[in-house]
Amino acid sequence: MEPVNVKIKRIKGLFNDIPLPAYATEGSSGMDLRAAVEEDFILKSGKFALIPTNLSVEIPYGYEIQVRPRSGLAAKNGISVLNTPGTIDSDYRGEVKVILFNFGQDDFVIKRGERIAQMVLAKVYLARLVESDELNNSSRGEGGFGHTGKH
Repeated sequence: MEPVNVKIKRIKGLFNDIPLPAYATEGSSGMDLRAAVEEDFILKSGKFALIPTNLSVEIPYGYEIQVRPRSGLAAKNGISVLNTPGTIDSDYRGEVKVILFNFGQDDFVIKRGERIAQMVLAKVYLARLVESDELNNSSRGEGGFGHTGKH
């Protein structure tokens, strides 16, 4: 794989002890994002919250960063990213924040520096919409939600 440079900046020095995102293994596609909270934050069952990371990024044009849930948090605690995948556009320079939702039955404690989501760099293709009076047929046709797989 060819690496793509993405500039990353810590916003406040107060969180310099929190590690920057990094790939955990050679085959990882995502880098863990960590919570930049000063003290434990309780995410109540059935509620959502915007969790800061204290990071901003400069993504090259033609790419985006997708913010995705961590499978371990989802499987063990019912914690997910609400707008999954969240998109960080190449022209955004504000703080990366993660909208976490607690689908679990118990409140969940988010600790300083805890891995809360992962970010994946993805290529973006610009669509050129071409208005047309007709579309080619397909095997699915106009079958809607739940249509595939039914006999």
